[in-house]
Amino acid sequence: MSFFAILLALLIEQVRPLARHNPIHAGLRAWARWTSRNFDAGKPHHGWIAWSLAVLGPALAAAAVHGLLDYFLGWPVAMLWSVVVLYVTLGFRQFSHHFTSIRDALEAGDEARARELLAQWQQVEAAALPRSEIVRHVIEYSVLAAHRHVFGVLAWFSVLAALGLGPAGAVLYRMAEFVTRYWRWRSRTHNQPASEALDWAAIRAWGAVDWLPARVTALSFAVVGSFEEAIDSWRHHAQRFPSDNDGVILAATSGAVNVRLGGESLRSAAVAPGSAQAFSTAAAGGVTELEATESTPGREAEIGHLRSIVGLVWRTVVLWMVLLALLTLARLLG
Repeated sequence: MSFFAILLALLIEQVRPLARHNPIHAGLRAWARWTSRNFDAGKPHHGWIAWSLAVLGPALAAAAVHGLLDYFLGWPVAMLWSVVVLYVTLGFRQFSHHFTSIRDALEAGDEARARELLAQWQQVEAAALPRSEIVRHVIEYSVLAAHRHVFGVLAWFSVLAALGLGPAGAVLYRMAEFVTRYWRWRSRTHNQPASEALDWAAIRAWGAVDWLPARVTALSFAVVGSFEEAIDSWRHHAQRFPSDNDGVILAATSGAVNVRLGGESLRSAAVAPGSAQAFSTAAAGGVTELEATESTPGREAEIGHLRSIVGLVWRTVVLWMVLLALLTLARLLG
């Protein structure tokens, strides 16, 4: 019933998105703090223990609740549990309002407002950015946000749900991404910083968890975009980006819509460590860090490319839903 759970969760999230400051995310932050504070003693194995508790603990708990509900109350109640978990872990509305606001400002010709909104979203210095660079950075940040908030979650949810583990995959992916970002932020603010061993374990684990979803997302973009160009860009230009997984996605996006991505990165803005602004952005909003890279081939980023990206993402959602619907139908008929 993965198809119905995902469909309901996406519909609910569009009608009533999860509030930015909510008790669920606050509880996850408290859990990440507790595990690092009590199990991060600075040794490599301590880092892996803390990561396992922080990430695998909630995922196993989600699977256990799903199994108990299915056994005692039946699959409809278990499916509702999956809807609840998916509602919390995925969704366009967790980042799309930033994209929409910047796009509207650019279409209105208010580049100063667009720079301000980009700086607020990613906590970077954007005062001197020309129009094409604003568009380029918005595309890069938005594509990676769509992957991490939607397609990556769907990939892991689908895999583990097929194995009978319910929404455990969605929790696994979201927590693996969250703790990597959150512990790094705490280290930078020097507020009970995570050790190097914990940072290393989280980064390595996140790279492994995101390896398959990143390539599934890139392939999906190729299917719904310009296939040959996307695959060619993936093969020849993904290595230009420091992060292997992010590079695959951005290179495929570049070819799929014929836009030049990569180049000079934005520096982090001077935000007071531990401030509410820094905390809400880095710990709850989804900062995507990009380093300076060599640009991919393609046309210079223009406002029209933002519409192309919206179409690319929504066509990918439709592709996912059609495939899941076919698999669900085959299972029911089989």
